Amino acid sequence: MPHLRVGTGDWVLIGDGKKALLLHNEGDAELLNLRRLSVRVQESPSTVEQGSDKPGRSFSSSSQGRSSYEGTDWHEMDEIHFASEIAAEINRAAHAHEFKRLIVVAPPKVLGELRREFSGETQKKIGAEINKDLTKHSIPEIEKLLLSYES
Repeated sequence: MPHLRVGTGDWVLIGDGKKALLLHNEGDAELLNLRRLSVRVQESPSTVEQGSDKPGRSFSSSSQGRSSYEGTDWHEMDEIHFASEIAAEINRAAHAHEFKRLIVVAPPKVLGELRREFSGETQKKIGAEINKDLTKHSIPEIEKLLLSYES
């Protein structure tokens, strides 16, 4: 299998639901030199800390049974909102022609949210999508992982 190529000038988005690291390759495809363009971190309290009400109840008109509604996962809603904010920033950069190619690295759930929010212009520029969480890795570790990743 061929290895992933991150060319000169390509952008790399490393993200999860709480942190987004945007990198720019100043090196070439064989010797990456990723430089940080921006870092965003969202402080998101747990659902228990955010929510105060118990889930509601519904009553069945045909029987004595009751059932409860599923409670709102505020933490998950924060992560979805964060992913849409990041996608909006990337969309603006794509429309302004700030990059030619984008590599997206995120856990599957976040990757799905990003895909849903990316504009057509951004989607045309995506060179690869990698289902991994690399937000806790250093930039040199990310470079090594990207160089060894088989597409």
